[in-house]
Amino acid sequence: MLHLITNLTGAYGFFRDELYYITCSDHLAFGYVDQPPFSLYLLKLSRLLFGDSLTAIRIVPTLMHTGTIVVAGLMVKEMGGKVFAIFIAGIAIALAPILLGIGSIYSMNSIDVFIWTLSVYLILRIINTKNQSLWIALGIVLGIGLLNKISVLFFGAGLFVGILFTNRQWLITRWPYIAASIGVILFLPYVVWNVTHDMAHLEFIHNASSDKYSGLNAATFIKDQLFYLNPIAAPLWMSGLLGLFFYAPLKKYRIVAWIYVTAFTILILNGTSKAEYLMPAYASLFAAAGVLVEQKLTSRSVAWIKYAYAMILLITSIILIPMVLPVLSVEGYIRYAKALGEEPSSNEGKELSDLPQFYADMFGWKEKAKDVASIYNSLSEDDKKKCAIIASNYGRCGAIDFFGPEYGLPKSIGTHNNYWIWGPRDYNGEVLIIMGGDLDDHKNDFESVALAGVSNCEHCMPYENKMNIFVCRGLKHEVKDVWSHEKHYD
Repeated sequence: MLHLITNLTGAYGFFRDELYYITCSDHLAFGYVDQPPFSLYLLKLSRLLFGDSLTAIRIVPTLMHTGTIVVAGLMVKEMGGKVFAIFIAGIAIALAPILLGIGSIYSMNSIDVFIWTLSVYLILRIINTKNQSLWIALGIVLGIGLLNKISVLFFGAGLFVGILFTNRQWLITRWPYIAASIGVILFLPYVVWNVTHDMAHLEFIHNASSDKYSGLNAATFIKDQLFYLNPIAAPLWMSGLLGLFFYAPLKKYRIVAWIYVTAFTILILNGTSKAEYLMPAYASLFAAAGVLVEQKLTSRSVAWIKYAYAMILLITSIILIPMVLPVLSVEGYIRYAKALGEEPSSNEGKELSDLPQFYADMFGWKEKAKDVASIYNSLSEDDKKKCAIIASNYGRCGAIDFFGPEYGLPKSIGTHNNYWIWGPRDYNGEVLIIMGGDLDDHKNDFESVALAGVSNCEHCMPYENKMNIFVCRGLKHEVKDVWSHEKHYD
């Protein structure tokens, strides 16, 4: 309900990446530069069923966040927990700032969190029931997970390490190998796509690590594990991790701890990992923590501690909600953030103004489409037929593709990520509207360049404000020759 009500207000608009994903879902394929295909097929299905409103686009992440809470409750029951354990784990997962944020916009990330949580639940069921056929279900879930986001490989690595340390007898059965085979087969289409597209995703990862996320480091990664989940929740998930290793009733499930430790180690060694990459692993730790707290704090003299802690966790989580869900007006958010001493932040080292990048990226897109339309519609009918609208930024291209039909605009072309793969279509460079850049960026490539307008946006990212719009005529080179040098993966 919290997600639905927030989305119904529509106060902050579509997130930048959502506009790109919507366009990707109109170009269904076995792969994309920046992600595997599953989330985009799911988005296409969601759009066919529910439409393209802000609330409709965000139904899937809402359901994924809700499903994560439900499955975590089932994990608690598998580990021997009862009502209080489910309650405190549910609070921690439902209101963890990063999980609320991930569940508030469409991306592969909310699906990733659910996939990890469901996979751990299946492992617990295998341990408790000895039902080996559940390995087939696990293989299917992990295969879909890989088709959604390749970070599920970290889960797979942790599962292998966990089996070596805790359940080595599984390796002499056929079931883990069947599960692995199913996962590989389901993931294979994306591998083939990459092979046939010059290993585009590896190039994307390399560029993002060396440029966009180069400012991140191991210290930032560790710090953000504490803050993204609510610092008050840190003792809870840490106790869950330790309980899986050392608390007797939970030790039979310590494979779950090894999955976390392995994924954590891989991400730390990477050096530029974003903290959110590990967020899918925490639902299982909160579930284990709920069991530990419920079972250890039972005597009358200490039982009050668990209720007091749960209340403090609930209150502090509610206080943090405006930092990740647009429940306040922009002006109200700015005042609230200042009162909490929170400065605008960005994982990408971008210049910021009054909003953090997460919120700023929800502003300015419809304005861009409207401003480009005013220039496009001033052209002659003959020029309109030949005119391409282009940008080197998938947010700007996505804005044209999503909002443009309302203003009579054609679909855009672009050089960023999958837009580059989709190519320039049949445009010959005779007339182009270019979003962004300076006069000097374009005048050497065209016979004539005119600054036709400037698009302004309030509260958007500074680099999206005061965007120049050029009308360029007479490209001096063949489009196919120019295109081959314009690829921009990051």
